[in-house]
Amino acid sequence: MAVLGAVWGLLAALGLLALGLYCCYVRYIHSKYDHIPGAPRESFIFGHLPILWRMLRKQEFMHDLFLQWAEKYGPVVRLNAFHRVSLMIVSPEGVKEFLMSPQYSKDPLVYSRIFSIFGERFIGNGLVTVCNHEHWHKQRRIMDPAFSRNYLIGLMETFNEKAEELMMKLEEKADGKKEFSMLTMMSRVTMDIIAKVAFGLELNALSDDQTPLPRAVTVTLEGMTKTRIPFIQYMPWKQKLIKEVKESVRLLRRVGKECLDQRREDIQNGKEVTLDILTQILKGDALEETRDDENILDNFVTFFVAGHETTANQLSFTVMALGQHPEILERLQAEVDDVLGAKRDIDYEDLGKLTYLSQVLKESLRLYPPVPGTVRWLEKEHVVNGIRIPANTTLVLSTYIMGRMERYFKDPLTFNPDRFSKDAPKPYYCYFPFSLGPRSCIGQVFAQMEAKVVMAKLLQRFEFQLVPGQSFKLVDAGTVRPLDGVMCKLKPRSCAGSCQA
Repeated sequence: MAVLGAVWGLLAALGLLALGLYCCYVRYIHSKYDHIPGAPRESFIFGHLPILWRMLRKQEFMHDLFLQWAEKYGPVVRLNAFHRVSLMIVSPEGVKEFLMSPQYSKDPLVYSRIFSIFGERFIGNGLVTVCNHEHWHKQRRIMDPAFSRNYLIGLMETFNEKAEELMMKLEEKADGKKEFSMLTMMSRVTMDIIAKVAFGLELNALSDDQTPLPRAVTVTLEGMTKTRIPFIQYMPWKQKLIKEVKESVRLLRRVGKECLDQRREDIQNGKEVTLDILTQILKGDALEETRDDENILDNFVTFFVAGHETTANQLSFTVMALGQHPEILERLQAEVDDVLGAKRDIDYEDLGKLTYLSQVLKESLRLYPPVPGTVRWLEKEHVVNGIRIPANTTLVLSTYIMGRMERYFKDPLTFNPDRFSKDAPKPYYCYFPFSLGPRSCIGQVFAQMEAKVVMAKLLQRFEFQLVPGQSFKLVDAGTVRPLDGVMCKLKPRSCAGSCQA
């Protein structure tokens, strides 16, 4: 017993010594950043994390807290977590410096969190997450032709086809009484679109989103949000969810592998194949000395998950905003009637004429960006807005925060699409829903074409009303989405575009 007691005593002493040394290290890190403004730390070791954990538990939107801190302490705000200090940059000068230049890479520590989920490889080193600039540039060069103007024009047929299927589903609900989630419907149609145009898959999620693949995407996205809960993988009551998430990730990658093998076989056999994202990836991969199927699957999952979720959220937020502003909705429907009349198939040329719809979609992205911001890694000491930033620092740049600051947008909480009219002043380096610079989103033109087609058809056919009693709160679930799902009632428009035909 005496020996056992001595061992425990030694272990306790070593533990205290380790804790003491760690506290000294934390104090040393603090001293490097204490000249930078920030909210009071709630804990010496945990920093601001206890505040954020409480908000996460209550489903409160932490970006609004960051907005308050930016207004109070900006343009550079300190965020503490353990021995790491991140800095929130909320100045156009900082955004221009850190996003427009390729010398600032994405933060490997931050993006490694979605490399895998609960030990299963998820997005890996795909186009969004890869931090090495040379590796990213090679992937981007391979992908670019699949997002060229000519290719995107060729997608109009699929955009129309899938949007028309959505309209048929909505007609079944359009009795002015049925209540349904617009977010759910938009998620289904955008999933069907990305599956078809990127990988040649017919999912039919609009008919049934509980089939294996759509269900796997839903569960995987839920898993992404749960990874932020500390020590969740050790909680016995969460093991069923964790198992489902891991199985869903494996299914996504397995389906991707099947698509990949089939398409590769078709190309080798000289069959005519669609020039979609998958074909483009394989063409680029064929030029490489070594085959990297895992990286190809990374991009399959990246486009599949990110390519539908963000656009679905944008469309839902746009419906939410229009339901709250009937005068904007009326003006928008007048434009759609004028441009489209009663025609069912929207042409590429029509999209350019829907200028007010473009403004509405941009304003929706200002107030409700599905991706609130991005993160960069600063290797060398730098000075921004007169504030010295130490080397080896994580930088957080938020379009959500800057889009809601009075200093950049007059009356920022008002939904006003005229901010983006042709004659309005341009919001340089304070509005970046698709990021900026070389790492800006490759799919932004694709996404906005898709959003325009779906919204134009919806506005052409239906009157919609928001169900009373919704909170209209936002939730950060990996992407920013409406907490209540944008509950709506629909009824057919009396003229449905024919009055202008």
